[in-house]
Amino acid sequence: MYEYVHGGDIYSDPSLKRDKDMLDYSANINPLGIPAGVRSAIKAAVADSVNYPDPFCRELRAKISQFLSLPPEMIYCGNGAADVLFRIMTALQPKRTLVLAPTFADYEKAALTAGSKIDYFTLNEKNDFAVTPEILKAITKRTQMVVLCNPNNPTGKLMDKELLLTVLRHCEELQIPLLVDECFMDFVQDRESFSLLDQLAGHPGLIILKAFTKIFAIPGVRLGFCLTSDASLIDKLYACGQDWNVSALAQAAGIAALDERDYLAETRELIAVEKAYLITQLRLIGLKVFEGAANYLLIKTLHNYPWPDKLKKHRILIRDCSNYRGLSAGYYRIAVKTRRDNRKLIRIMKELVKHDLFNYIN
Repeated sequence: MYEYVHGGDIYSDPSLKRDKDMLDYSANINPLGIPAGVRSAIKAAVADSVNYPDPFCRELRAKISQFLSLPPEMIYCGNGAADVLFRIMTALQPKRTLVLAPTFADYEKAALTAGSKIDYFTLNEKNDFAVTPEILKAITKRTQMVVLCNPNNPTGKLMDKELLLTVLRHCEELQIPLLVDECFMDFVQDRESFSLLDQLAGHPGLIILKAFTKIFAIPGVRLGFCLTSDASLIDKLYACGQDWNVSALAQAAGIAALDERDYLAETRELIAVEKAYLITQLRLIGLKVFEGAANYLLIKTLHNYPWPDKLKKHRILIRDCSNYRGLSAGYYRIAVKTRRDNRKLIRIMKELVKHDLFNYIN
């Protein structure tokens, strides 16, 4: 049977979906929720659903173009970033793809679907799971595509921009496409210091993956896009699947979302404050915390304690990261939420330790 390997599965246990007090820390969604303007836009777009959606997302692409100061011809929109990712792999058909380990599972899945073999650049806990210059040695003449996640999932670690630029130049020398997933970059306060958006125009081999899903809290709507100055790749993406892959509701949501600049600023401030709170409290509980730049934290239990099972009994879900390549049992990922929710999480975790101390330390 097919195995779902991501967070946010509130459907396997129907009681979770019905429980309004359930806290899902396994999915990294903006804790501010859907912006009011986006909700209104989705409702207003229902009437337009009698028509097929624009297959070229013209108005949405124009809005993204204005928002990012990039030509609309460099933008391709899809049914979530994952849909765009699979189209990219289908269009490029790399025979050998280099990915990080650990990282988001769908890079490997999409590459395998396109018939690619996979090579891994394994991140080391001793280096705090940072990508090091050793990655340049892993990108060889046999490599046909490189995929990086920045900030990485589940570690939250940002790549040094100078190293990124060196990787980009190295890929160009070998005529290898470089796909950089920046879906979580919107949560980073000094994102301009790490993003490669400013490199797109001069580097046609560079592809940047983005999403509305996490930052605007609309995973159920499904909306993502990619950016590249390679016009031939954009054409291939349109040819690699059905024409109406972005619904009228999703297009309306994206257009409205890009007007929510105050919401974005408030989000980044909240994430910075609440992440610092969680880091302090989780360490007091005795967990190892890997500090990252995104809206989630990778943690490691120093004892053999089943946190997901224990917390689920209190209607709290966290992401067990043992199925990430390069990680093992005892690693978990926790989203950053509001102070009210974070206090509840920490309170319950402390109570579990207090009442189950023998099992916790053993």
